[in-house]
Amino acid sequence: MKVKPAERTESVKEYYFSQKLRQIDQMRSAGTDIINLGIGSPDQPPSENTISRLKEEAMKPSSHGYQSYTGIPALRKAFAEWYKKYFNVTLDPGSEILPLMGSKEGIMHISMAYVNPGDEVLVPNPGYPTYSSVTSLTGGKIRYYDLTEKNGWQPDLEQLDREDLSRVKIMWINYPHMPTGAKGSVSLFEKLVAFASGHGFLLCNDNPYSFILNRDYLSLLSVDGAKETALELNSLSKSHNMAGWRIGMVAGHSEYISNILKVKSNMDSGMFRALQTAAVEALGNPPSWYDTVNSVYTKRRIIVEEIMNILNCSFDKDQSGLFVWGRIPDSIASCELFVDDILNNAHVFITPGFIFGSNGDRYIRISLCADEKTLSETRRRIVKYLDKENII
Repeated sequence: MKVKPAERTESVKEYYFSQKLRQIDQMRSAGTDIINLGIGSPDQPPSENTISRLKEEAMKPSSHGYQSYTGIPALRKAFAEWYKKYFNVTLDPGSEILPLMGSKEGIMHISMAYVNPGDEVLVPNPGYPTYSSVTSLTGGKIRYYDLTEKNGWQPDLEQLDREDLSRVKIMWINYPHMPTGAKGSVSLFEKLVAFASGHGFLLCNDNPYSFILNRDYLSLLSVDGAKETALELNSLSKSHNMAGWRIGMVAGHSEYISNILKVKSNMDSGMFRALQTAAVEALGNPPSWYDTVNSVYTKRRIIVEEIMNILNCSFDKDQSGLFVWGRIPDSIASCELFVDDILNNAHVFITPGFIFGSNGDRYIRISLCADEKTLSETRRRIVKYLDKENII
């Protein structure tokens, strides 16, 4: 008899994209040319100086040993200077910043540090699926709160305030928001900090999209009193085209950071030093570098918006981030079947919104992480598909 897996594995399923990527690989192996516009993996490279610095540091014999669990001082200092320059937030690099092997890993670290079995965790619907899966894996109880297009994809704090929140330990927020592209605001963050402080739970903002098609750089930690009740995750994956490098950070009060470190130090043995040094270089990129990256995304979004219009989807032109989020026509009975039909017949994969929660059931998400030639080919395939199927 095979050994049974831990009960916690029964609380989660394989990640949707893991399943779809396997299906796409099988279709490609069978000779089908699939365009994948599902995942936000930047296809532009990091800055040249970042890559050069990685190569230079990797050649040093001293770079290959175990590193500190808290990251090299130069990286913490670079993160602090980055936050001061763009977010006007002052952080102590020695005690209020913890480099991570990606912010996704940070979600697990924070949850393991603060969520006891039975504790409730407020998770946005729609929202990043990892908030839910990590909550389940740590024994917490998921408690979804609604985000709707009508409410600008912001939480209804008055409604939440009427509920019993005594068992809530963490509230996850994510602005600029994924998948909807909705932006945060100072007033929203002020309300959220006051709300979390009043109810005595930890407020966590996942903030990797601030630099993508957005000039309103905003950190939750810029709000007065936020450090007493809040943490913020950030990442170089989207902002610096370094998704596969796995470099992120969590920032907040030194006591919160110290507790997270207890977990992290038992889960990894430090980040490759050359990666850390190259990350320092990346964080020093001038504002013009971000502008150059975004000029490419701006051109791509024009084509993706055309695709949304061809699909008769409605969308907000003021979205930020790596995607365009659109509402499908009422005439489409099932978003999941619609997306699968496009994959099987137009050979284009786009993301159905239901994977982000029930409030995403009538939406699709298209990635900007493909060049203009590929997006133009996508547009051609979609037009041909619709003419053939005559479904809209």
